[in-house]
Amino acid sequence: MQTDSGRKQPDFARPEGIPPLVWRWMEARGLHCPLERDKILKSSLRDMRDPSSLRDLDKAVERLITAFRNQEKICVYGDFDLDGSSGLALAVDALEKMGFEKVVFYQPKRLSEGYGLHNHAIEKFKEDSVNLILTVDVGITAIEEVEFANSLGIDVIITDHHLPRENLPSAIAVVNPNAGNCDSGLGHLCGAGVAYYLMLGLRRAMKDANLGKDFNPKDLLDLFIIGTLTDMVPVIEENRTLCKHGLIEFENTSRPGLRSLIKALGYEGKSLSAQDLAIGIAPKLNALSRLEMGLMPVDVLMSKTEEDAESNIKQVLHLNSLRKKLQQEAEEDAAKQFESMEDKSFAFVWSPNYHKGVVGLAATKLAQNYGVCSFVGTCDVDGKITGSARVPDDVNISLPEALEACSEFLLSYGGHAQAAGFSLKKENENKFREALGEFIRSSLKEDSKDEIEMPMNDNFDCEAKLSEVNPGLMKWLEALGPFGQNYPVPVFKFSNVQVRDKKELRGGHIKLRVVDPADPSSTFDALMFSPSRRQKQVDFNMQVDLYAEVQWNYFAGRKSIQYLVREIKFN
Repeated sequence: MQTDSGRKQPDFARPEGIPPLVWRWMEARGLHCPLERDKILKSSLRDMRDPSSLRDLDKAVERLITAFRNQEKICVYGDFDLDGSSGLALAVDALEKMGFEKVVFYQPKRLSEGYGLHNHAIEKFKEDSVNLILTVDVGITAIEEVEFANSLGIDVIITDHHLPRENLPSAIAVVNPNAGNCDSGLGHLCGAGVAYYLMLGLRRAMKDANLGKDFNPKDLLDLFIIGTLTDMVPVIEENRTLCKHGLIEFENTSRPGLRSLIKALGYEGKSLSAQDLAIGIAPKLNALSRLEMGLMPVDVLMSKTEEDAESNIKQVLHLNSLRKKLQQEAEEDAAKQFESMEDKSFAFVWSPNYHKGVVGLAATKLAQNYGVCSFVGTCDVDGKITGSARVPDDVNISLPEALEACSEFLLSYGGHAQAAGFSLKKENENKFREALGEFIRSSLKEDSKDEIEMPMNDNFDCEAKLSEVNPGLMKWLEALGPFGQNYPVPVFKFSNVQVRDKKELRGGHIKLRVVDPADPSSTFDALMFSPSRRQKQVDFNMQVDLYAEVQWNYFAGRKSIQYLVREIKFN
């Protein structure tokens, strides 16, 4: 992508048949070379790397075949997020399709148990005569837990994609493209992706040995794509190819739970995009593990009957509505607390009324709206504050470093540069706030301003005219997709367009009616979801530059093009 500062593009001739706007986008993305274009437009499942290129995968396959021959009991242990949930459902489904008869599964609860392989669960597996644990999206740092399982006579196969510690667990096999000396080149896979590759390798070996039953691996891609798009791994190489096929499988899924969810959300019979799945569908499932109120995502993914599926989806919609209510209440209260603070160089707010499952969402909202590092927590009856932290994209502060500077006042902390978790005793609140503020203020390049505003993000691919956006462009974008992490949705800049109408929608969103003054026949609707305070200042008759995605909108049986505004610049 580029910014308004611009950059000189190489001078290549536009191939015949490619529209000018599509070609400008291709040049901006470095796809002027035919070879690079073909990797996207002509990607094939035949080009995928061999599953055996993954270190230890053949060892894992050998142990699973032994379990099949001996009719051993296998427990698939998946992480609680959507990557782990979809990967768990994928592995269980594949094993059952191949004829494994003794397969059970387990997921730790997000709030009450937390991330990781847990000894109390392993003890229960021993009581239930489990012989082999197969992890999905978890386990790469579970050194002590694997040793504990070994001491109980339970073998462990780790499949994961997270980064390891210095040493690996003493498992039968550790299948992780990002661990050890694995040179598979498959580091872009998510947890469900690693599980999918293991099932591919197992299927091939079972066929070679004339064991079990065969199945079509494409049938698993409706689950693969959920994990890949929601876990924010790069949509490149194998991921892009598998997601392209996965969207088709998802649209036509035979899984009762997914079918009922697609129908309930109004996507039935429509051509789905990666964004429909990642933004429109997946968050409804994710709400289940956030709230932890009985029904979990894996229950939906593994629903066996239409009756069970319809009952589950009613709960999904109810719990998602509850999640949105809890999230909105936390976001509004957090904003009020922040507005009342004298020091606005960062945000640290908490309340016993915040649900633990939405504090991360509230922290994200604060960071987006105010452009500051945001720490949001909830407090339990024992006086323990547990929270999540987020950093805006344009702020160069590492959360682990910030929390390390305050570690003497914390009970626990950890995470990534822009997203982390922490906990502390309530009595240490002021000391933590003071130490945190001192670190952040010293890290910022400029002094805090009296009024904090999210800086304008003017990243875009190329300029476009309203008249260039038509059904033909949409077909090209569908062919060039799916889009996701490291291969983002195209963003076009529409310069000097005029706002003809502004309408505020429920939820704080805004709908604009925009026209090109140079071509009054070119008008369009533009949606702004969760606009910032600055963006809300847009008004009737203003001339603006819009940075927007283009997408299909389905309403009242009609299909039309709409614009999703990423940013707005007042002229």
